[in-house]
Amino acid sequence: MSSIFKIARRGTLKIFEAANTVTASESGAANGVRTAIALDIAERAIIIAIYAHFFLGLLSVSAHSLQLGNLLLFLSEGVPIFYLVIRRFSTNISRNPFDWVVAIAGSSLSLLINQQVAGHSLAPVYVCNFIMLAGMCVQIAAKIVLGRSFGIVAANRGVESTGPYRFVRHPMYLGYTMTHIGFLLLRPSWQNAALYVFSFALQVSRILREENILSRDPAYSAFAARVRYRLVPGVF
Repeated sequence: MSSIFKIARRGTLKIFEAANTVTASESGAANGVRTAIALDIAERAIIIAIYAHFFLGLLSVSAHSLQLGNLLLFLSEGVPIFYLVIRRFSTNISRNPFDWVVAIAGSSLSLLINQQVAGHSLAPVYVCNFIMLAGMCVQIAAKIVLGRSFGIVAANRGVESTGPYRFVRHPMYLGYTMTHIGFLLLRPSWQNAALYVFSFALQVSRILREENILSRDPAYSAFAARVRYRLVPGVF
C-alpha cells in the first residue's frame, strides 16, 4: 500500500517541479495555459497507465472464461481510455500535489485486492453478484455521461446533470463503492476490508477536493442545490 503512495508522490513531485520551472521562466496568462496543458497531458498519461495495467490483466484472466461480469469490466475500464483520446483540454485542473496523490492512490488502491481469498462468502453468491453488477452498471453509466469530461484529478471539465447524476452528484464513486461491497461480501478477508475502507476514505476525500474546485462554478452550485446528496441518497 505504501508503495502506491511513494510512486504517486514521486511522480507528482516531478510533474510539479516541471510546472514550477515553466512558471519561473515565463509569466502571464500564456504561462498559466501552458502549465495547465502540461498537467492535463500528465494526468492523461497516468490514467492510461493505471487503466491499461488493469485492462491487460483482465484480458489474461478472461481469456479462459467469458462471463457477463468480465464483459462489463471490459466496458467499464475501456470507456475511460477511449474518452481520454478525444477529451477536451482543461485549463482549470488542480495544481495542488495533495489532490494528485489522492486521485492516483484512490484510482490504484483497489488493484491490490486479493481475488484468491479462500472461505465462505458473507452473503448468498447471487446477492454478491447482483451488487457488483449493479455497481458496474452505475459506473459505466456515469462514465458514458461524463464522456469527454472524464478525469481523476480534481478539475472543472464541465458540469454534467443527466443520467445517474440526477440522483447523486458523484455516481461513479457510488458505483465503485457498490462493486467493492459486493466483492468484499463474496471474498471476505481482513486485508481486503482494510484496503476497501482506506479506498473509500480516499474517495470521500476526492469528492470534497473536486467540489472545492467545482463550487466556484455557478452552474455547479445550481446543480448541487438540485441534487442534495454527493454519494448516498439520504446519507451523504
